[in-house]
Amino acid sequence: MAQQLERLQNAKVLMYSHDSFGLGHLRRCRAIAHSLVDAYKGISVLILSGSPIIGQFDFKARVDFICIPGVVKLRNGDYTSLGLHVEVNQTLAIRASIIQHTAEIYSPDIFLVDKEPLGLRGEVAQTLKLMKLRGTTNVLGLRDIMDDSEALQAEWARKQVVPALDKLYDEIWVYGSKSIVNPIQGIELPESTRKKMRYLGYLKRQLPANGYLPRYDGGDDSSKPYLLITTGGGGDGELMVDWVIRAYEKAGKNGNGENRIGENELLLGLIILGPFMPKLAQRAFRERIRKIPQLRAKTFDSSIEVLMANAVGVVAMGGYNTFCEILSFDKRALLVPRETPRMEQRIRADHASNQGLISMLKCGDSENTQLMIDALKSLPDQPLPSSSGAGELLNGLENVNQRVADLIKHVD
Repeated sequence: MAQQLERLQNAKVLMYSHDSFGLGHLRRCRAIAHSLVDAYKGISVLILSGSPIIGQFDFKARVDFICIPGVVKLRNGDYTSLGLHVEVNQTLAIRASIIQHTAEIYSPDIFLVDKEPLGLRGEVAQTLKLMKLRGTTNVLGLRDIMDDSEALQAEWARKQVVPALDKLYDEIWVYGSKSIVNPIQGIELPESTRKKMRYLGYLKRQLPANGYLPRYDGGDDSSKPYLLITTGGGGDGELMVDWVIRAYEKAGKNGNGENRIGENELLLGLIILGPFMPKLAQRAFRERIRKIPQLRAKTFDSSIEVLMANAVGVVAMGGYNTFCEILSFDKRALLVPRETPRMEQRIRADHASNQGLISMLKCGDSENTQLMIDALKSLPDQPLPSSSGAGELLNGLENVNQRVADLIKHVD
């Protein structure tokens, strides 16, 4: 037993997060890494990430990262290099080389791949094969919902994912609840692969160690109750932000176009535009926001958990991490899920709305400004997620910790 404990507390976990765009993969990996080092005081976690802003996050002791060259997915589905003025194939070759050589030298006990079974354009395939030969436990981590089943079936067939799941992976972890949705519903998988799947639960988020920091730099009204409007990375958040701003513009004026003060005002709103929102859009939104007494704006905050914990309610698009935070901090939430290029957010919002966890507006109704006004006004009186059993869904990190311990002891 003592030998097993020593083995566990000197273990190494390598995590891969392709992060071509947005913050979701990185923030999920960071939450898992921090949970592991809190649980096991000798374990080390190394994250391979393509996020260009990974350096803006704080990491706990024994968690480190390697930033591989970034790529960006274009609207037509192709990729291009983010920072390097080279062909994307050259960038991908550099990324694949860094990933494989890091794995060879680091020699992890567990290789945890986030969401993309073979990595971006297959860049982790060789590393998975190498780790398998060396006896490393290869694990695929999937969020609760991937996409519409037909779209996912076509994507995985094109990428030849199913054979990789069968041959290269030891386990498949789902960071969600089977009671809500099956992320690979409709996908034809052999029974041997299905037996590898484990539903671990949603990943509960925590406040920083110093607790409730100042809510935001809002000057004299920092102490006022506020709604948090967050787009996540912001690359696809323009529709939601525009809809919210229009609601504040209309609600703040009377029939004569004069500023209205009193009971018809909406709560103060803090909009997090997101670091990946196009600069032109950010400037245009800030110009409008400056004219609205009840709105404030920030581009990015690495401690979004604090802003959310202090908010009266949350307006968001419904990405995985934001949904976890809404449940973790028991926040009334209004979701406006995107429906392209993936249906993931819409499916998640539909299921959560049906279970009474959140309220939802459809992006197809975005021209209806009054609809958003009414939703924002009713948000503070909405039932809390806990009233619909949200707390029972949030055991993901504890289960990840236990699974890592079991796997490493088994290898030993």
